[in-house]
Amino acid sequence: MERISLQIAQELSVQQKQIAAVIKLLDEGATIPFIARYRKELTGGLDDTQLRQAHQRLNYLTELEERRGVILRSVEEQGKLSNDLAAKINAAETKTELEDLYLPYKPKRRTKGQIAIEAGLEPLADKLWQNPDLTPDETATEFLNAEHKINDAKDALDGARAILMERFSEQAELLKQLRNHLWTHAHLRAQVVKGKETEGSKFRDYFDFTEAFNHIPSHRALALFRGRNEGILQLSLDPAPTLETQKDAEVEQMIADFVGFSDQRRPADAWRGQVVQWTWKVKLSLHLETELMARVREQAETAAIQVFANNLADLLMAAPAGAKRTMGLDPGVRTGVKVAVVDETGKVLDTNTVFPFQPQNQKDKAIRTLAGLCKQHKVELISIGNGTHSRETDSLVAEMLKGNADVKATKVMVNEAGASVYSASELAAQEFPEMDVALRGAVSIARRLQDPLAELVKIEPKSIGVGQYQHDVSQAQLAQSLDAVVEDCVNAVGVDVNRASAALLQRVAGLSKTLAKNIVEFRDMHGAFSSRKILMDVPRMG
Repeated sequence: MERISLQIAQELSVQQKQIAAVIKLLDEGATIPFIARYRKELTGGLDDTQLRQAHQRLNYLTELEERRGVILRSVEEQGKLSNDLAAKINAAETKTELEDLYLPYKPKRRTKGQIAIEAGLEPLADKLWQNPDLTPDETATEFLNAEHKINDAKDALDGARAILMERFSEQAELLKQLRNHLWTHAHLRAQVVKGKETEGSKFRDYFDFTEAFNHIPSHRALALFRGRNEGILQLSLDPAPTLETQKDAEVEQMIADFVGFSDQRRPADAWRGQVVQWTWKVKLSLHLETELMARVREQAETAAIQVFANNLADLLMAAPAGAKRTMGLDPGVRTGVKVAVVDETGKVLDTNTVFPFQPQNQKDKAIRTLAGLCKQHKVELISIGNGTHSRETDSLVAEMLKGNADVKATKVMVNEAGASVYSASELAAQEFPEMDVALRGAVSIARRLQDPLAELVKIEPKSIGVGQYQHDVSQAQLAQSLDAVVEDCVNAVGVDVNRASAALLQRVAGLSKTLAKNIVEFRDMHGAFSSRKILMDVPRMG
C-alpha cells in the first residue's frame, strides 16, 4: 500500500502522508464528502476533486497490484520466473503492460504452435530463422513424423511457421511499439453494411468515414459504436490511411525490424518474410484492432460521463425560485394536462386535470380551471414541464394570464426529465399513497422550480436525462459518477433539517439512510428542530 500511496501522491502533487490518510479513512468506510468536510485536518485540506481522483487511482492501482501478484505466482509455479522477468513485471505501470509481459506464460488452450512443438518442429523453426541460407523444403524433410501427422515438407513448414508467429506475437516490447504507432497514425474506418443504407439512414454521415484513433471526439465515437451495435456500420482498423495499397507494409516492416529480418534473397528469406506477414495478418492485426477500439470506447465513455456529470451538476445547482406558492403543469395531449398546486414548503394544496387539446378541445374550461386555482391558492409561479405539447401549454397559460389580470403569477418552463420516473417510484408512492400516478409528476414539476436540488435528488440520477448517449456508456460507471455529483452538490449547498426529505438527508455526509428516516420520523412526531442539540435525541444519532 505504501507503493500505491507514493504513486498517487506523485501524480496529484501532494504529500504521501495525505494520501495515506485518505486511504485509511476510505478503508474505514468514510465517504468522499465526509472526508472533505470533516477530516480536513487529517488529509491536509484535500478537496472533493482531489479526493475523487485519489479514490479512482486507488481502485485502479489496487487492482493492478492484485493482478501483479497473481501473474508473479503463476509464472513462478511454471518455473519460468527469471530475475529479469520479475523486474519487468514489478516495473509495469499499467494493466496493459502487465498482460503483455504475461502473454507468453498465460495458460491457454492448445494452439497450432504448441501442437507443432509437441510434434518436434521447434528445432526446424529455429534452424530456418537463424540460418536463412538453408533451403526450407529440403530442411523440412528431416522433421517428418507420421505419428503427429507431419506427412510432408508443407506440414512441417506450416508447423514451424506457427511456432514463430506465436513467439513473435507474444513479445511485450513489439506489442508496445505497434500499439503506440497505430494509436498515433492509424485510422478507425467505418463503412455501411451492404443493404442497410435505408434502414440506417440516421448514420449516413458514417457510411464511408475515417478518422484518426487518437482524435475521435467522444460523441462521434459513441455514435460509431452505436451504429455497429445496431448492425448498420462495420468498423475496422486502417493502419496506413495515407496509402491506397500495401496498407500493411509499414507495420510489417516494424515487425521485421524487431525480429531482425531483412530480405536478401537467400533460400529461406521468402519463407521467413511470410512468417513476418502472417504474424501481423493472423496474430496481431485483429488483436490490436480490438484493443484500439476498446481504448477509443473507454476514453469516449469517460469523456461522455464527465459531460453528463457536469450537466447534472448544472441542473442540481440551478438557482431555486424559493418559498413561493407554485402551480406545476405536466403537459399531455390525450391524457390531458396534469395540474398540482403546492404551498411555500412544497405541501400539495390541490390537483386537477384539464383537457385543452385534441380530442376533447376543452380550452375555455381549462383556462377557467387554471385561473380559478391560481386565485384560490394565490399562486405566484407556474412551472411548465418541457415535454410533449409544452409550447401549446405555455401558450394556454399565457392566454389565461392575459385574460385574468388579477392573477399575478409568473410562468417558467422547467426541465421535466425524470418526472414520470419519480411518479411511478416507491418513494413517490410512500409520499403520495392516495394520489394518482399521473398527478405525482405535476407535483414534482412544481417543486423542482421551488428547489431543484431538493426535488431532483429523489430521482435516480441517470433518469434525469443528462446526455444524448447516456445509454451507450457503462451504466455502472455512469451511476457511480452521477451519484458522486449528487453527493457533492447536496453537501456543497447543505440542507434545511426542518424541511428536507429523507431522500435529501441521506445524501448528507455522515448520515445513513436509516438515520435520515429517523430524523424525518422524529420531526413528524415532535415538530421542527429548534436547535442542533435536539438532533441528538433522534434514535441512533448520539
